[in-house]
Amino acid sequence: MKAVGKDALERLWFTSNLEKLSSADIIIEAIVESEDVKKKLFLELDKITKSSAILASNTSSISITRLASATSRPHQVIGMHFMNPPPIMKLVEIVRGADTSDETFDATKALAERFGKTVICSRDYAGFVVNRILMPMINEAFFALYTGVATKEDIDAGMRLGTNHPMGPLELADFIGLDVCVSILKVLHAGLGDNKYAPCPILVQYVDAGRLGRKRGIGVYDYRQMLGSVKPSSKL
Repeated sequence: MKAVGKDALERLWFTSNLEKLSSADIIIEAIVESEDVKKKLFLELDKITKSSAILASNTSSISITRLASATSRPHQVIGMHFMNPPPIMKLVEIVRGADTSDETFDATKALAERFGKTVICSRDYAGFVVNRILMPMINEAFFALYTGVATKEDIDAGMRLGTNHPMGPLELADFIGLDVCVSILKVLHAGLGDNKYAPCPILVQYVDAGRLGRKRGIGVYDYRQMLGSVKPSSKL
């Protein structure tokens, strides 16, 4: 296993120069969950990559059709949503835009299966399959916290032990990133037009305060001591 890992690492290279991607057969974008930023990148990639290249997005909620509209090859744009963390999670959610071709879909599905992933397919609706179901649950957990139904610990323990989830919804939100959760919920709210998808006020407040979850050392829970930084004396 170590040899395989070493071999894989030796095949990796890093660059900040998009021109280096000009010969790629498929590019999987995994940048910030912002439609405008992703569209800008797809526009640039469309100009520099070979005409046969597939442009895939790891977006967790944004319309593939709209991302594809920024390119001259909408038939070669597709959603390839990996679950987090990708080395452990088995699922890849493939999303076809309005113009995604069968050839693009078949090649992307085959690639995901070569990675050892299980593939599910979704039409191009806000949130696709996983986040259409997951994010309202996470949001409702925040509403339970916001309205004082229970403590964060009891909410998470209830879902771990009562429904056999590996992580409680608040802990999972911290792992995903609270800012990412808010972004996805806003896409769901705008795309589906139902107020049940509106982000819980306390979730929005945490994001406004910079409490984004594990990546910042603090979200619903405080991870700073675990990460080796000094924890403030005030109770959060």
